[in-house]
Amino acid sequence: MGLLFDSFWRAVAYCVHPRVIALSVLPLLLMVLFSFVLGYFFWENAVATVAAWLDGFEWVQTFLGWMEGVGMGPLRAVFAPLLVLILATPVIVLMCLLLVAMFMTPAMVDLVGQRRFARLERKHGGSLLVSVFWSLGSTLLAVMALILSMPLWLIPPLVLILPPLIWGWLTYRVFAFDALAAHASREERKVILKAHRSSLFLMGVLTGYLGAAPSLLWASGAMFIAMAPVLVPMAIWVYTLVFAFASLWFAHYLLAVLERLRATPSMEVLDPDPAYAAGGLPVPAENAVAETDPYALPPPGHQGTPS
Repeated sequence: MGLLFDSFWRAVAYCVHPRVIALSVLPLLLMVLFSFVLGYFFWENAVATVAAWLDGFEWVQTFLGWMEGVGMGPLRAVFAPLLVLILATPVIVLMCLLLVAMFMTPAMVDLVGQRRFARLERKHGGSLLVSVFWSLGSTLLAVMALILSMPLWLIPPLVLILPPLIWGWLTYRVFAFDALAAHASREERKVILKAHRSSLFLMGVLTGYLGAAPSLLWASGAMFIAMAPVLVPMAIWVYTLVFAFASLWFAHYLLAVLERLRATPSMEVLDPDPAYAAGGLPVPAENAVAETDPYALPPPGHQGTPS
């Protein structure tokens, strides 16, 4: 797990880099503008539609009547707006993720590559067009999974498990591909994504839970619903920051893995040792590029392609 934690702290440090902060401005402004436009034109109609839809369910009215009986009457007034916010949150999260992937990830991968892996050859195994189709295809699958899993969200434990798992899978799919698009060849990308699938999925799930934090506000009370015009931009900022961090985390991790892969061509990477697949064990000393000096050349007599 050494490489996992090393790339984590490097990503945290890079989040305060002036270039990363500047890159986050455009996605943030676009998402805030997008949310306000949707709210201005569709909020009242959406709330009225959901309220009328809820009136048609007797069990919902029974539940709201019971809530009034136990002293939680104000919940009836905010139940429809709360449901609209819950339904809008996946759309906001998906838009944030795609905007970060489009406007931030290529520049941040380039930043990590220039600062830590300047000697790493760029083989351009993934074009912009392929990246777009990969992201859109993964997003479509994630949306289908969210829709199909929504009935299970009514079961209290699953609402805290299923959405972050789906966000985590999507985060892993999008950012892992983009992190290797410029530097790895198509064959290298396939080998790395297969050998490190479990670690990459874990990284995605952890960032998925971080991204789910703003959604807890809507479940915290009527006061937060009334403050939605202020809290929604704040939530968007948190989503943007989380996905920017995730992009940096995947970039540091995967470029380090790619460097090790090219420095150790004799190792069997299709079925690696589980500890090495997680980044926990160093490669043999005679083949490894020094961890303390990312620009170190391979040892004399090394037959692999210099990174």
